[in-house]
Amino acid sequence: MKKYSVFMMCLVSIMSLCAQNGNDWRRLMSREERVTMHSNVLGTDRNYTVYLPAGYDAEETRRYPVLYLLHGMSDDDRRWYDRGHAKDVADQLISSGEAVPMIIVTPDAGGNPAEKWNGYFDMKGWPYEQFFFNEFVPEIEKRYRAIPDKGARAVAGLSMGGGGSTSYAQRHPDMFSSCYAMSALMHLPEADASKVAAGDKTALLTDAVHRLSCVEYVKNADEKTKADLRTVAWFVDCGDDDFLLECNMDFFKAMRNAWVPCQFRVRDGGHTWEYWNSALYTALPFVSRNFKTVK
Repeated sequence: MKKYSVFMMCLVSIMSLCAQNGNDWRRLMSREERVTMHSNVLGTDRNYTVYLPAGYDAEETRRYPVLYLLHGMSDDDRRWYDRGHAKDVADQLISSGEAVPMIIVTPDAGGNPAEKWNGYFDMKGWPYEQFFFNEFVPEIEKRYRAIPDKGARAVAGLSMGGGGSTSYAQRHPDMFSSCYAMSALMHLPEADASKVAAGDKTALLTDAVHRLSCVEYVKNADEKTKADLRTVAWFVDCGDDDFLLECNMDFFKAMRNAWVPCQFRVRDGGHTWEYWNSALYTALPFVSRNFKTVK
């Protein structure tokens, strides 16, 4: 009887909210949308997918923090939703109060390596980092009710996107309150110079990851850079069977030696979508705790 009463109270509340919003259930639900924008920097159109939390369409003056969630090599903006079930996880954690209502944005920086560019860095013929900071972030903050502040931005990603998110937060610490790196590509050996000179897309990506090594960045950091790194909350999450575990450990050791606080978790698993989906259950509460200007 008690359970029935609670159910009826919830039902009445939902019906009341619907009545206040023109009986449009969709305005009370979360949703995702895919958008195409033109990039003058890249000279082409780029897709991105956005998750909008429940109530976004009903509360028309509320502004939200933003998580930029980066995909891995050969994937695109849809993979975090189609394989990582990001919308389902966000709905569950926001509903339970474990995560704050937030906008989640997944850009497209990949595809078939034999045909398309991959990577979040500036490379010859692919100035993606310029696009991200000069066009993409402004596009999101203009199109959506995002809070345009370091304290309300976070970045996270897996594999190539884990390294990309780490490097972005390292070199743009004024932009992000936190970084959550999953199975991250933190560094690579030097690329084949002849392939780089020939414009091979995979070699150019390898060269960029090598030049912008997340591990070497910390090792070579001066005191000001270390102080800047300490303004970002860091979390590294990698499976014990992941082939990138060692470079994630190298990054964590470098951060410890530099006295930069960084949480590090090694869980059971490999370089798989099962692992990254489970990581979201820690990542979203982590970035939520570190948002500073949520209104």
